[in-house]
Amino acid sequence: MRVLVQRSLESNVIIDGKVNGYINKGLVLFVGFTEGDNIEDIEKLAKKVVNLRIFDDENGVMNKSILDIEGEILSISQFTLYGDAKKGNRPSYIKALNGNEATKLYDLFNEELRKYSIKVDTGIFGADMLVNIKNDGPVTIWLESRES
Repeated sequence: MRVLVQRSLESNVIIDGKVNGYINKGLVLFVGFTEGDNIEDIEKLAKKVVNLRIFDDENGVMNKSILDIEGEILSISQFTLYGDAKKGNRPSYIKALNGNEATKLYDLFNEELRKYSIKVDTGIFGADMLVNIKNDGPVTIWLESRES
């Protein structure tokens, strides 16, 4: 499981010309799954995301989590996180989990995040999405549930 985390001042996802998800200050998460990912991976990365200290404290030091600032999350499914372009110029997505299984894990991941009493908006799994991110910093962190 991979999660690309971006600190955001404001973000939204538009599907078919309509806003499907919107957040104020918080995190935008791009989430991908691979074979072998399970509930333990989901719990581990959800806990890591909500406790990640990447928001400034009163001294301008990244020392606060999304829980501390009472922020929001925009979660976007993204199988391309498992794109492999080591050979040639066209990425292979063979390591990305199939849609049926990945959808279930993605839904479980978002529910796990909500257990921390955080507003979590989402895109739609597999949809063509326009994601607008007002990246704050910019701050971008790459998380993996295990070594790749």
